Amino acid sequence: MTIASIYEPIQDDLIRVEESIKAFCHANDYPWMADFMAYILEDGGKRIRPAVVLLSGKFHHYDPEKLIPMGTAVEVFHNATLVHDDSVDKSSVRRGKPSAVSLWGDSVALLLGDYLFASSADFVCATGNMEVTRLFAQTIMKICSGQLKELMGAYNWRRGRTEYFQEIDSKTAALFATSAQSGAILSEAPRAEVEALKGYGHALGMAFQIIDDILDFIGDEKDLGKPVGSDLLQGTVTLPAILFSEKHPEDNPLQRVLENRGDHAQVQRFIDRLRDSPVIQECYDIAAGFTAQACRAIEALPDNASHHSLVGLTDYILERRK
Repeated sequence: MTIASIYEPIQDDLIRVEESIKAFCHANDYPWMADFMAYILEDGGKRIRPAVVLLSGKFHHYDPEKLIPMGTAVEVFHNATLVHDDSVDKSSVRRGKPSAVSLWGDSVALLLGDYLFASSADFVCATGNMEVTRLFAQTIMKICSGQLKELMGAYNWRRGRTEYFQEIDSKTAALFATSAQSGAILSEAPRAEVEALKGYGHALGMAFQIIDDILDFIGDEKDLGKPVGSDLLQGTVTLPAILFSEKHPEDNPLQRVLENRGDHAQVQRFIDRLRDSPVIQECYDIAAGFTAQACRAIEALPDNASHHSLVGLTDYILERRK
């Protein structure tokens, strides 16, 4: 399925989410803030998280007046995390254009990220649902803790699969799970279906991050919108590097790369060796295991167009190249 066909059941309301984001960008009292917001938020990505909110709300009482603010909230929040990530990592590029931190500096970028965080919470409050509001607050805490763990564990060549899966559960899968769970809650779904969609979102998010980490090694810089190997240069050890390290316990090339921080030539040699190994396919197999888990989680849900789209989204995640 193409992304357009996946989004077909919610196409009109996804357009409304986009309109909501644009209205937010230009509604500020300060015109210069509008320019900042538009640069960060407009034309930014595939809007997968708001799509998950809307699709998850299609199984019972579909209420766009609640689901559209929630979809806007998760997208604004997601972009806030990207602004903060770039500030922490000193990343110069995001989505193929200069990052906020490279354009305006640390102080402005951090405050813009804070503003986006607060604004996302305001959109959640517009749903009028206390359960979703509490869930969103818990998600913010979980994501921040995951980012802290990743930061504190930078350049740790001994990092294993367990730590990796715990961190991507916090920093990525948590927001996917909340997107699906909140859509179900806001559509007044039975508790069993809320839990099923939460499980779907979590597994989808795990697969999404693993694919992201694969592409950091094998992707094309133009597609990625950032240099290949960026994570490793910043000391972030992801699944491909972990699996490759496991295969070389006696003479671990990852250890040398991380102990010689900033050596671009050594990083490139490591990437070349990793690309020529079976590790990439092993990572794809692990990601496929999570997408299969996502599909199993929603097997009992009604067989409608949104169900088909949620399943189609798992295939899209596995096949994406940027």
